[in-house]
Amino acid sequence: MKDSIHLVNNESGYATNVFADKESQMVQVCDHLEKLGFLPKELVKNEVSWFYSNLNIDDYYFALESVETISNHIMALYGAKILAYTKNENVLNINLQKEAEDAAVYIHSSVPGVSQIHGPQHEKNIDEKFLDISTPSEAYRVESYRSSSNGGGLTSQIRSYFVTKCEFENMTPTAEQETDIKQVGDKSFLKKATEHTLKVYEEVMQSVLQRTGPVIEMYQVKGSRERRLVIGYRQRSTKGFFSAISDLYHYYDLYSTRKYVEQFSNGVTIIGLYLHPLPNSKSAPIEHTIYQVMKETSLLYCLPKTPLQQYFQTNKLSVQEMVYGYVGWIFAQHFLNRLGKEYLSLTSILDRANPVHEEVLSKLKKRLRQDTFTREYILDIMKRYPELIKILYANFATVHYVNQREATLEPTISYQRLTNIEMLSVDDISKKIKSMTSNAHEQIVFESFLTFNTHVLKTNFYQSTKVALSFRMDPSFLPDIEYPNPLYGMFLVVGSEFRGFHLRFGDVARGGIRIIRSRNREAYSINLRTLFDENYNLAATQQRKNKDIPEGGSKGTILLDIDQQDKPLVAFEKYVDSILDLLIDGETIGIKDKLVDLTKKPEILFFGPDEGTAEYMDWASQHARRRGATFWKAFTTGKSQSLGGIPHDLYGMTTRSVHQYVLGIYRTFGLKEEECTKLQTGGPDGDLGSNEIKISKDKTIAIVDGSGVLYDSEGINRDELSRLANHRLMISNFDTSKLSKSGFRILVDEDNITLPDGTLVENGLQFRNTFHTNPLAQATVFVPCGGRPESVGLDNVQSLMAKGDGAPLFKYIVEGANLFFTQEARLRLEKVGIVIFKDASANKGGVTSSSLEVLAALAFKDDEFGELMCVKNGVVPQFYESYVKEVQNIIEHNAAIEFEALWREYKRTNTPISILSDELSNAIVQLQEQLQSSGLWDNVALRTTVLKRAFPKLLLEKLGLETLLERVPESYVKAIFGAYLASQFVYKYGPHPDNFAFFEFMRENF
Repeated sequence: MKDSIHLVNNESGYATNVFADKESQMVQVCDHLEKLGFLPKELVKNEVSWFYSNLNIDDYYFALESVETISNHIMALYGAKILAYTKNENVLNINLQKEAEDAAVYIHSSVPGVSQIHGPQHEKNIDEKFLDISTPSEAYRVESYRSSSNGGGLTSQIRSYFVTKCEFENMTPTAEQETDIKQVGDKSFLKKATEHTLKVYEEVMQSVLQRTGPVIEMYQVKGSRERRLVIGYRQRSTKGFFSAISDLYHYYDLYSTRKYVEQFSNGVTIIGLYLHPLPNSKSAPIEHTIYQVMKETSLLYCLPKTPLQQYFQTNKLSVQEMVYGYVGWIFAQHFLNRLGKEYLSLTSILDRANPVHEEVLSKLKKRLRQDTFTREYILDIMKRYPELIKILYANFATVHYVNQREATLEPTISYQRLTNIEMLSVDDISKKIKSMTSNAHEQIVFESFLTFNTHVLKTNFYQSTKVALSFRMDPSFLPDIEYPNPLYGMFLVVGSEFRGFHLRFGDVARGGIRIIRSRNREAYSINLRTLFDENYNLAATQQRKNKDIPEGGSKGTILLDIDQQDKPLVAFEKYVDSILDLLIDGETIGIKDKLVDLTKKPEILFFGPDEGTAEYMDWASQHARRRGATFWKAFTTGKSQSLGGIPHDLYGMTTRSVHQYVLGIYRTFGLKEEECTKLQTGGPDGDLGSNEIKISKDKTIAIVDGSGVLYDSEGINRDELSRLANHRLMISNFDTSKLSKSGFRILVDEDNITLPDGTLVENGLQFRNTFHTNPLAQATVFVPCGGRPESVGLDNVQSLMAKGDGAPLFKYIVEGANLFFTQEARLRLEKVGIVIFKDASANKGGVTSSSLEVLAALAFKDDEFGELMCVKNGVVPQFYESYVKEVQNIIEHNAAIEFEALWREYKRTNTPISILSDELSNAIVQLQEQLQSSGLWDNVALRTTVLKRAFPKLLLEKLGLETLLERVPESYVKAIFGAYLASQFVYKYGPHPDNFAFFEFMRENF
């Protein structure tokens, strides 16, 4: 947003609507009313004249409506006048409306400055029916006028809305045309708008096309108290915005005389508002008030609807207080201390190192959170104490509202609400919470708000260009008893379509961004309760998985709201942009608002692809570049080849690691791959699933994916599977004529299907969700390549163990999908002789590829990177091709040596592999950190020797070690040094070497 004020002449900005046939239409209306006979004949002419003249209804109405409709409205008003007279009222209550497929008209009585909540909610209806569109082809424009009325002793003000379907000059503009308003505008708008308006709107439109968030401009009319607000934003990026803005300016004692909503075929919406202060308003000067409306518009753009909306519409909470309360509600849902003393006592009694106890505690924690403090219960408590929300917001604002902290001269109406509230310390607020609340539960809820306040390190809450709210949190409030491995960094992101987190275990950390969808409301409730724990566990797994690379572990999650399941891209873009708000020092587009940064140090995050986001990495990288981020080349991995990315799916990077464990099993146990049967979850449409099909030669008997279950005891046709994998299609596209007599395909939406063996499948979805525990799934090897976390836990692990014939469902398991098994489930399987390699070991190929992709981005200058690492017009640079092969070789080598190390340690100690995997990972991570700060780094000769082995050979050959050390940040090089030494040592000597092992390792190798 540009906080600039422009001085303009007092002109409307639009040509006045003039209906040339108005007089003749009046005559036709009179004739029609006389024929109907409902009005006394002698009153018809007076009533028609009053309607046409005294109400000051805009000519647009008369041009749009038929004689019959106008007659009906006049009769309705006549009835309303009689009713008002009998009630001895001097205000006429008018409410006329007509809706058609391509147009709508609404006319109603309106008191200036009164929120729509007190009258007909036409604006909300207009939002839902006409403005919250999916594509420009569905677009409507809106004109709205306020006029005074005076007639027959009755006074009222009339508000009218005219909604018409857009007819664009150019429905499909080219890239060059989309910035030209005369190419992308609606024909009616282009005829009516003045040259000044066209110029203003075109400038706003061009600014909108350059960024993700809203653009807001204000124009001051010479010699008038009128202010014109022009707001531009991308279509589909917010909902309910038009009506929410009305609530906002009403809150600040403003009213509008005219309002326009213009749509453009390039995907931009522009709202024009003509605002005036209410007569005798006691609010602040209009310069301050309008500035505040501009600032708060971006908050409403981010969150146009919240469960606290009514408190804002009735002046009990300001916009900031309402939005703050909503964010606090979300924080409380995830983090308020609700487990109680009994849970803490139980944790001290039980052995947390015992996986059985750990899983029982984990399930108990989920149950306590679910049953005690529901979302509805927390919200109900909040609604009882709006005054506490105001006090807590004031505490939040004193820290993060820059203007107040710096005592600048800039008008700060944001703080006018705070002037009437006593500024309290954290201790005083805590006492206030105890004195104002009536029970322990209420106290816990509001104490969680205080916890939120005291742990926000920086936020974009007060930035005008934001598209979602982001908060960099100090994660130290997380209880050690629940989260034993401390996080380094934590982000909370809240948008109108989603909520999300980003968690990391180190300053330099890497991990994917995952979008979580929900099939129904029950699934959404489950996903909501487990969101943070799932994110934490994924990041912790990533930390163990990243042992071979310089970066620590991180993960991001985006949970789509239940009614926004079709908005993954919108949610991802807002998530990324709002986090960039907190990472970028400067802004290349528009004016960047200052923010309070209590971290007092720059931060860089590295994002990668995960479930649902693989195709978004290009956009994120280029968006970071547009935002002026110096780290844009390294910001995302898994980008397309044209941007120098190494797509994991194209080159099977994750699969190359997973499959090395499958091959290791075949090699260790003397099995022939072609003779082994396999179950695979995660289908041919996914990265891991498709490449596992392509790279393997086994007899796959079953595949489970999002669409259902595909099964053939004689082995699924490999050619048809390969076709699906090559085209990334679900098994719903499988040609079932290529199944044997024992084969079948059951889709999730199919019910009451009889299998070839006579078994009845009553519910296809339930069959899909539990097939990995079905006796039909029995196979030599199980390779989960997809599926929800904890698909196998204490509740169903017994189904995989030995049956009556003594044979388990699977002999060998390689966990490609993250967290598919709980740790206790893994240990129970190992106890009965099943060999299982867990995710943190098997699924590490993708992160290695991403790390080496970033290293190349850091090593090359922009022009070198473009020449050597970017595929242009289908031409793959020789260096790129060779570098990809080196990356694949490194992945396979690291997977193979870890497999051998795990198997060797297992044979030597008989410790379960699932425990050894963690011990190996933790040993490498800890040693890596120690080595970076040890004196070994200062030994130049040793450092040179290690780095020459650790850097990819191709980079060394192309640039030389000296150049690499100049270009790659020292902290990153130190991490490479530590990761290489630590991993090579632990893989050779195990997680618990003797005291002289490292000395021996260094003497033999360096």
